[in-house]
Amino acid sequence: MTLALLDYESGSIRLSGQHEEMLVVRDGGVVERIDTIDLGFPVGLVSEITDFVNQTEVKLNPGDGVVLYTDGITEAADLDRNLYGLERLCQVVSQNWHLPADMIRQRVIEDVQQHIGQDTAFLKLVRNTDGQ
Repeated sequence: MTLALLDYESGSIRLSGQHEEMLVVRDGGVVERIDTIDLGFPVGLVSEITDFVNQTEVKLNPGDGVVLYTDGITEAADLDRNLYGLERLCQVVSQNWHLPADMIRQRVIEDVQQHIGQDTAFLKLVRNTDGQ
């Protein structure tokens, strides 16, 4: 689980929770990967996680953006079991950063669909989150 608090006034985002890396896309499409491995503890493994929870703060500039994603994207496998991967996600986001957020999302979905080919599990996931 990831908790992100966007503070418009200070121009920053605070992140807590161990999940997938957060992607910060700087103006122009340069992607920075923010590691979350030390920011939390998997929920449900122990009853009290207070001692394991940490946070980080990332400064944002005008034109920057943040991408949070599910491991269903990066772990989508083609018929040969090759994973889509984080590098490919970063590349697609960077190449399309000039587009509106819904179009960036659509380009990622299209690229993942191209990667997986005939695998229908991802297509069901996309339809459930896309409302179609």
